[in-house]
Amino acid sequence: MVRHNNQLPNNLTQLQNLIKRDRDSYKDEFRQQLAHFETTLEIFNLNPTEYNKKLDEQAMFLAQVTQCYQNDMKHFPQKIVDILKTHNTTMQSEMRLALCKCLILLRNKNFITSFDLLELFFSLIKCQDKHLREYLKTHIISDIKCMNMKHKDMKLNSTLQNFIYSMLRDSDTKTAKLAVDILIELYHKNIWNDHKTVNIIADVGCFSKVTKVMVASLKFFLSREEEEKPDSDSDDEVDPKDTMIANKFNKKTRKRDKMVEKVKKIAKKMKKKKQKAPIFNFSALHLINNPQGFAEKLFKQMESSNERFEVKLMTLDVVSRLIGLHNLFLFNFYPFIARLIMPHQREVTRILQFAAQAAHELVPPEVIEPVMKAIANNFITERNSTDVMAVGLNAIREICARCPLAIDEDLLRDLVQYKSYKEKSVMMAAKSLIQLYRQSMPSLLHKKDRGRPSEASIELKTKKYGEVDTKDYVPGSEVLLEKEEMKDKSSKKINKKSKNKADDSDDEWIDVGSSDSEINISTDSENEDDEEDDDACEEDRPDGGASDGDKEEAKNEQDFDAADGSKEASSNAKDSDKLRKSLKPKKSQNVEEKIKVAREIAMDKIFTDEDFKRIEAAQIKKSVTGVKRNRSVVEEEDESTELVQLSAIENIHKKRKHDKNARLETVLKGREERDKYGYKDRRKNANCSKTNREKRKTKSYQMVKHKARGKIKRSFKDKQIAFRNYLVKQKKMR
Repeated sequence: MVRHNNQLPNNLTQLQNLIKRDRDSYKDEFRQQLAHFETTLEIFNLNPTEYNKKLDEQAMFLAQVTQCYQNDMKHFPQKIVDILKTHNTTMQSEMRLALCKCLILLRNKNFITSFDLLELFFSLIKCQDKHLREYLKTHIISDIKCMNMKHKDMKLNSTLQNFIYSMLRDSDTKTAKLAVDILIELYHKNIWNDHKTVNIIADVGCFSKVTKVMVASLKFFLSREEEEKPDSDSDDEVDPKDTMIANKFNKKTRKRDKMVEKVKKIAKKMKKKKQKAPIFNFSALHLINNPQGFAEKLFKQMESSNERFEVKLMTLDVVSRLIGLHNLFLFNFYPFIARLIMPHQREVTRILQFAAQAAHELVPPEVIEPVMKAIANNFITERNSTDVMAVGLNAIREICARCPLAIDEDLLRDLVQYKSYKEKSVMMAAKSLIQLYRQSMPSLLHKKDRGRPSEASIELKTKKYGEVDTKDYVPGSEVLLEKEEMKDKSSKKINKKSKNKADDSDDEWIDVGSSDSEINISTDSENEDDEEDDDACEEDRPDGGASDGDKEEAKNEQDFDAADGSKEASSNAKDSDKLRKSLKPKKSQNVEEKIKVAREIAMDKIFTDEDFKRIEAAQIKKSVTGVKRNRSVVEEEDESTELVQLSAIENIHKKRKHDKNARLETVLKGREERDKYGYKDRRKNANCSKTNREKRKTKSYQMVKHKARGKIKRSFKDKQIAFRNYLVKQKKMR
């Protein structure tokens, strides 16, 4: 035991373990190590450029046992801080990192405040040590995240924020870059996601003289994607948990095994998505306090700067997004963009995207006119290639989708003439422009290009510049009144049917005529129920469901006519005729009557979710009636995105030619997750034995040639001998 105690001063790991178990018994050994540390520290101060392994071990040991002797260790954290402050740049990198780890350990045990540690670490950023900077950045982010895990201390957060904001204004490049990186990371982790953080990055970071800080701040406003689209529709339909359970009881096949593997991958993706921080419904651009002033200042800085072309493009992207999101007025932006719109310009499709993003309904047509003329003159001409013409038409379509008055009637009709162009890419781009104006302002198109008139196109009103079309009713709510009348009629028929049955049971007579009428009434009510289901389903299938709905209406009208014909002999013929006339809906009613009915319903009724679904289905039906529409057009209408997708401008309807290398690349890509060619050993356990038939394939021919003789057709005598031997064998077995 004595020998064991004598070794303790040299074995700090064992002493640390013993102290944590019984602190009082080893107090003398601890004080001895503390004295050794102070002596070693004095020696280190004489030559701080060299790595002192003994000081490293003693400092880590004391940091581990600090909580056991708090009275003796009051000044220990401050000594470590003083060393780092005094010799931060001259100290050896490993020694500096070791002392930082000691301080982080003391911070985790709350022996040093977060603010003091943050102040020290930002002073260490100036050191030429990339590994240390990454380590300190990770710790600062995780430390602030842990502080805000359970509840947010607003006072402490405000103090830390103000300190980091002051570091963002620091003249040192590394310090300012670390400060902006920390702010951006904390925003993305939903810790400091308030408007104060966003506005500091906007006001200080975007206008920093340090290019790295400015680029990081601009990327912060451009980094958010709209929505993560699923890889395929089947990913949403498959439930991994249910599929894995069902596979235990189903027959094992290769197809099912492949499906299980696919489901496992989907489950892995879903798990990753759950681990990520939730995405906001809005981007950081929505939280800016003064978007107009910020956009003007940013655009002015870009015009006078000598930065690289990529940095200027990022600035233009931020400015265009601000204009589109907040409906700003920045009239100098459009002539500047118009000068850059040339087919040979680098990144010209992105510039066209910025022009479309900066368009909104409040932009005067004469202001955006230079952009439209530049696109029409430089892109949509016969001297350019078909791809260039298609890109120009797509860009004009995206601009007009956000600002319908940006193009005049003459230019629109000229561009529409490309609908019969020989190249498919140009033809499809022109047709998409026609489809856009059919639904927004059909009066600008030529009569032959407006398509078949529908109820929606008749109700459509062309708005002038600055005009707002506000309604005091819910459009399409008149269908709810018709549905109520249908239900009332069906309930009356059911009551009448039950009444007739009661009369028949009392008199004990069977009336053949009345029974036929009842059959007709029941079929009518069934048809009405089918119509309700069809109306409810029209929302899910806006393309084909509309024509089916029209057929259902015609069928129901025929059924009502048949039912009325059977009831003419009864006493209630007049009432049924009145009800049928009231149910003749929409063709006899004009627009004013529909608006009047919709306004009355909106005043008297509180709409439910089912009512809104029915109204939406009816509105879709209006826009489809009498107009042939492709499924792709409907999907494009349903997409409502704040920002312009670059793929919408670069989308060229053309089958590209593939050379041999491109074809070979696609072939190899398709073989990535596929089994190899040749014989497939289907054994679940590779170590288990094979069947005799499988072993026969690897044997030499001399061992199996006698088997091949069995395939020769036997003679009658051989069959007799074989049959005799069989009978003898059977007799012996009895």
